[in-house]
Amino acid sequence: MRNTAPKDAAELEALETREWLESLDYVLQSGGPARVGRLLRELGDHARRKGVKQPFTANTLYVNTIPATEEPPFPGSREIERRIKSLVRWNALAMVVKANKAEDGIGGHISTYASAATLYEVGFNHFFKGKGDNHDGDIIFFQGHAAPGIYARAFVEGRIPAEKLENFRRELKAGGGLSSYPHPWLMPEFWEFPTVSMGLGPIMSIYQARFMRYLEDRGLKKRSDSKVWAFLGDGETDEPEALGAITLASREKLDNLIFVINCNLQRLDGPVRGNGQIIQELEAVFRGAGWNVIKVLWGSEWDALLEKDKDGLLVKRMGEVVDGEYQKYAVESGAYVREHFWGKYPQLAEMVSHLSDEQLKKLTLGGHDPTKVHAAYAAAVKTTGQPTVILARTIKGYGIGEAGEGKNITHQQKKLNEDELRAFRTRFGIPIADAEVAKAPFYRPPDNSPEVTYMLERRKQLGGFVPRRITTSEPLKVDTLHDCFTEFEKGTEGRKASTTMVFVRMLAKLLKDKELGELVVPIVPDEARTFGMEALFRQVGIYSHAGQLYEPVDMDTLLYYKEAKEGQILEEGITEAGSMSSFIAAGTAYATHGINTIPFFIYYSMFGMQRIGDLVWAAGDSRTRGFLLGGTAGRTTLAGEGLQHQDGHSHLFSMAVPNLISYDPAFAYEIAVIIEEGIRRMYVKGDSVFYYITVMNENYEHPPMPQGVRDGILKGMYRFKASEKKDAKARTQLLGSGAILPEVIKAARILEDQYSVAADIWSVTSYQELYREGHAAERWNRLHPDQTPRVPYVRQCFEGIDQPIIAASDYVKALPDAIDRWLPRPLVSLGTDGFGRSENRASLRDFFEVDSRFIVLATLDELARAGKLDVAVVTKAIKDLNINAEKPNPATA
Repeated sequence: MRNTAPKDAAELEALETREWLESLDYVLQSGGPARVGRLLRELGDHARRKGVKQPFTANTLYVNTIPATEEPPFPGSREIERRIKSLVRWNALAMVVKANKAEDGIGGHISTYASAATLYEVGFNHFFKGKGDNHDGDIIFFQGHAAPGIYARAFVEGRIPAEKLENFRRELKAGGGLSSYPHPWLMPEFWEFPTVSMGLGPIMSIYQARFMRYLEDRGLKKRSDSKVWAFLGDGETDEPEALGAITLASREKLDNLIFVINCNLQRLDGPVRGNGQIIQELEAVFRGAGWNVIKVLWGSEWDALLEKDKDGLLVKRMGEVVDGEYQKYAVESGAYVREHFWGKYPQLAEMVSHLSDEQLKKLTLGGHDPTKVHAAYAAAVKTTGQPTVILARTIKGYGIGEAGEGKNITHQQKKLNEDELRAFRTRFGIPIADAEVAKAPFYRPPDNSPEVTYMLERRKQLGGFVPRRITTSEPLKVDTLHDCFTEFEKGTEGRKASTTMVFVRMLAKLLKDKELGELVVPIVPDEARTFGMEALFRQVGIYSHAGQLYEPVDMDTLLYYKEAKEGQILEEGITEAGSMSSFIAAGTAYATHGINTIPFFIYYSMFGMQRIGDLVWAAGDSRTRGFLLGGTAGRTTLAGEGLQHQDGHSHLFSMAVPNLISYDPAFAYEIAVIIEEGIRRMYVKGDSVFYYITVMNENYEHPPMPQGVRDGILKGMYRFKASEKKDAKARTQLLGSGAILPEVIKAARILEDQYSVAADIWSVTSYQELYREGHAAERWNRLHPDQTPRVPYVRQCFEGIDQPIIAASDYVKALPDAIDRWLPRPLVSLGTDGFGRSENRASLRDFFEVDSRFIVLATLDELARAGKLDVAVVTKAIKDLNINAEKPNPATA
């Protein structure tokens, strides 16, 4: 009788394993996948209770998430779509090649779109919804470096003429051209969002998806199945902004958000993770954050091989190979792949023995297989309760062959020689003759061709063309707008208040306005109480899609922390980048959703322009509208906080953003005039501008609005008070801004009372506006020498005045110096150059030499140098004013 007992421990273990697997198969057959899942969780919990410690992993096997047996039928014509994709590939490549032949070094990118063509084409033909009569349209963040492919498709669709393609990256040529990357500022009817500052597209898309929910939950927008698609590269995920907000998406259950990550395993210089696997790394990150992860790694030709992989050896081998090695396979021959991938295990070599080397080489990756990509997209759009990320494996430069396919140099590839162009033409079946191929001509089939007919019909069925930026919002009615601001023209009537308090009061009134109230979107990064905004918690509530599932600890107080599904405040937590992304979403809603939402984003001014300047620049490019409020502004006005918090340069940074209008107001009526005008400019006139206003936390009395100063406030400067002293020994002009204007007013009194110097006081609300207007006048004069010269506003203000001009602000001296050229004599600037300190205001202003004493001293010194006063007066003033002449220079201390 044959002994069937196990011979050793290994055989016994194999037998036990087989029995467990057979049992699991039985449960799967009888109870289904859900029961298997519950059973596995219970077994895991039981093992942990018994002391079994299993290493944590958020990874699944290195295979497609969706098995071939679960793929839906492909709904279109694979052959026609392949031809369309080939046409787009050719024209994208031709565009870059022609541009660099015409202008060496003009740049452009071939390889990104080459790797992502299938990812985009499946979307264009089956998923991306346009803005039509019956649909709001999808919001799509296109990967910036893939722009040539998006232009090429628009050309084949008939939306962009060949002449524009000829002028790719030559926007200033006659007839116009195409911008290098997605730039709404440059192509406002085509692109919606700028994405090529890598990392910004992902974070902006997350907050766009959340803002869509915000509009729906507040009843400003009807609910729809619109999606936000974000296309990005695997290398881009190293940018902190790319992954920094992904938990918000899962926390808010944003199932309207789909990330598509083109995992070609390469960044600009080399592999993303040469010694690891970026796809597995990203899977773990996203699954850990609560996203639905769909991996699209292997094309359809692999399905039969995986079906034969009964012992899992092929799957094991797939998971062993690092990305640097996978990249090597992409550039080597089929024989090399046979030896180094399949040859490691004899069983695998035998598995593919029936395939030739050429067949092995042609085994496609998932991201290049329309069936696999379609299955992933179909699953993504049906997912509920969580966002989805699709990790699509591709080859960078796919299709360009020896010119750079899969090579480290491919990102920089701009040119192809005639042989390379011919090979590309032949590979993708483009009907261009050998004699013409070297010219890389554009090719578009006739309007009645199967390709053009098919793609236009698909876009019609999906609601229209994408990308396309259209603005359907109507100008706001502002009949009651001025009523919100009239009380501030009276000043504070003897009471002390900060400009922050004034702004919050204005915001509260705007929120109650019957015409505008529901459109106002307050945004704050966890500093509402710092800015005195807690009263708004109760008034309009903090937005939360889930409502409030708990009783807040301060429920018994008047101003408790109130979250609500219809809440109006976006309380973003400690994230200026996320808050700015919400600001962009709200500030572009007039175009994206046809809704004129008015965002007011208030934050620590130091953590704005300096910290998130790239997003501020993107806001400008996006034609964002709204108000940025730099709170606790001014290097000497924010007491105690010190070097990292005290802002003395945000206005210098903001000057660089062309459509950002910046103000540093001192009084309530100035803020009222600026905000009222801003709303009219942006939401009535439709100007593509946005505003930056600094507000401070120092309390002082605000005077009533003088007559006739409105225009001066908006232009950037007006005479606040002319000296009434008739018997003065000398006269001067004092310029003050923001929180330092009260110091200037005090200095004027000292000069008149103690030194018999008459001082006119000017409030400078915006050096930026004065700078821009002055240069605009000079430019016009230069280009129109035969016309009556325009006079810069600054020069008009000081016409006929030959007196010392002293400017003091809480910002660096470069700010007032910006208007020096239009003054009748050199400007003396007092500012806050240097690092801040933890101190009180008086000490800080003494340290930075911007208080009333230093303003007085600067004036007396200028008068002495002009021969109007004896130097001894200045020397005595230094002593009388208790100024330390040997103190360290604050600019370098």
